[in-house]
Amino acid sequence: MPDLGQREREVFESSAAPLYEEAALSGGLKDSDPRLQHGGELREALDLLVSLSLLVHDPDNASYVPVDPSTVQSHVVGPMSQRGADLLNESSEWARAFGGLSQAWRRSPGAVRGPISEFHTHAIGVFISGAVAEAEEELLTAQPQTGRERASLKAATERDQAALERGVTMRTLYQHSARRHAMTRSYVAEVTALGAEVRTLDEFFNRMIVVDRRLAIIPGPSGDDVAIAVQEPALVAYLVDVFERAWERARPFTNTERSMMNDIAREQRAMTIRMLIEGHSDPVSAKRLGVSARTFAGYVADLKTEYDAETRFQLGYTMGQRGVSGREDD
Repeated sequence: MPDLGQREREVFESSAAPLYEEAALSGGLKDSDPRLQHGGELREALDLLVSLSLLVHDPDNASYVPVDPSTVQSHVVGPMSQRGADLLNESSEWARAFGGLSQAWRRSPGAVRGPISEFHTHAIGVFISGAVAEAEEELLTAQPQTGRERASLKAATERDQAALERGVTMRTLYQHSARRHAMTRSYVAEVTALGAEVRTLDEFFNRMIVVDRRLAIIPGPSGDDVAIAVQEPALVAYLVDVFERAWERARPFTNTERSMMNDIAREQRAMTIRMLIEGHSDPVSAKRLGVSARTFAGYVADLKTEYDAETRFQLGYTMGQRGVSGREDD
């Protein structure tokens, strides 16, 4: 029996099964059929059916004749079921073995203890995955930038889907710029289909994950290569309150009504004005808006056109004369 996997199953469903039905209805397939020759369009399907003993060659009639599939199925499915049972048993044994290692780590002098812990580089992803996997009730996440790599976003999708499927509620905050990021939109579509809620906000905020309101994971002071895990109840409650206040001001990601999109455009415009007035550099301003430096430069160019200014100095002067601050209601 050949090794069977996803590739073989796809071939079986797409071309081998129809070819078998054709053989069953016609009483066999002639060797001379050009589709079955080497390089023919159905040669791979034929080879698979022969390897599964669903077709056997009849040299007297120079043809391939079908075999009752009920006599073959048990030889194919049975070993797979057994391998699945063996893998489940082996996985439980591995879990037990790792449980022993965890106990040893907690007893070691170097184990991280206390209400605040620090993790570096590759250990950050491992810790986050473990924390999310242990979530029982709720996940709160804030993701300020949208430029996440495809691999990390795929891993996050699988991790978050697993949590949602076991009944964990999830709320996520992005910046408005995330609405233009194709991979982020795909991620949002997948998790919201499972019950997650996602909103966007114009303001800049730091990355954060809160698990069951007992553990908060925030960036370290030196950037993305350090993460701080906080388990002090008062600090976690404070961070949850910050999240809730931002959540109330945010707008549903799934809402694409024209009025909503116009409001979002106005909020991004106001944020751009504030960045200019406060004197931030383009890279810093772009990061705070969650966009590229080129996109931010486009926002500034739009403002120059709106206020009939040729330079940033003229733009700033004109906005100052008109009392524009970027914090107006409209």
